[in-house]
Amino acid sequence: MSGTDADCPEETVWAGDYITAKKRGRWEYVGRARGIRAAVIVAVEDGHVLLVEQYRVPLGKRCIEYPAGLIGDDDGEEDEDPLKAAGRELEEETGYRAERLEDCGEFYSSPGMVSESFTLVKASGLTKVGEGGGTDSEDITVHRVPLERIEDFIAAKRAEGMGIDSRITLLLSERLTRG
Repeated sequence: MSGTDADCPEETVWAGDYITAKKRGRWEYVGRARGIRAAVIVAVEDGHVLLVEQYRVPLGKRCIEYPAGLIGDDDGEEDEDPLKAAGRELEEETGYRAERLEDCGEFYSSPGMVSESFTLVKASGLTKVGEGGGTDSEDITVHRVPLERIEDFIAAKRAEGMGIDSRITLLLSERLTRG
């Protein structure tokens, strides 16, 4: 790959507390500061999936997403275990605790624009232990959606003007791939 943008040095154009804007050759992209990663939790049980709804400033509207959160974003927690972070975030956001958390691998959500990766975590053995809704700085609505009605749920939320996180396509994959 000689002579490509990959051979150019990476430059940090701007750095904030949580993101950095970078440039390598002709490419401009963003990434998480300080090596922060994310955990995205797919909590499916008894024919239902847990989804969350929250306002997202970059979109200017509420968005339907999987429960998720940052790994190692607190001082002294840079080496936090992804499964520990996923369990904490699942309980904070949804009020459910998982008996089992399975690491399904590292993924990239928009590799042409963002260098951030996330660990996909499957949660099972769910027990309702609280109301959820996130921390004091969050305003999260929890949805426990029957899988057989997921398409209708997403269509209704889209009709309400909400954004839909691209990872929700996991729930639609059978319909999308069956021809």
